[in-house]
Amino acid sequence: YLSVKENLLMGASTKKAWKKRKEMMEKVCNLFPILKERASQRASLMSGGEQQMLVIARGLMAQPKLLMIDEPSLGLSPLIMSQIYDVIKTFPADGITVLLSEQNALYALEIATRGYVLQDGHIVLTGTSHFLLNSELVKKAYIGM
Repeated sequence: YLSVKENLLMGASTKKAWKKRKEMMEKVCNLFPILKERASQRASLMSGGEQQMLVIARGLMAQPKLLMIDEPSLGLSPLIMSQIYDVIKTFPADGITVLLSEQNALYALEIATRGYVLQDGHIVLTGTSHFLLNSELVKKAYIGM
């Protein structure tokens, strides 16, 4: 069973990332302060929201240009979900492209520049986030308006 710190270090798996592991560790702990507090704790004992923060932070440790995130809000409280999305919103400013798969269309489209709506495994609608937020299909089926 790995600690929070060990999990984060696993993310620095390339030679380049390993050289900057201390700098990146500080950066991800600034994004998610709870990770610093829990550094020596077994990651498996963390709450679901804290584990999601750890998963995202571990991905950032590799200093990616592209970060793929699958359902970051699944099963989380609105408060934790909001905290995670506030962090994800900062990634483009750091040069990180985010490919996001998300059940919560409103949250996803608020941070996206472009979106794709899937139904039964097929793309049924695509466009800018502004276009999709104003689409009647999206409003009725995914946002509940």
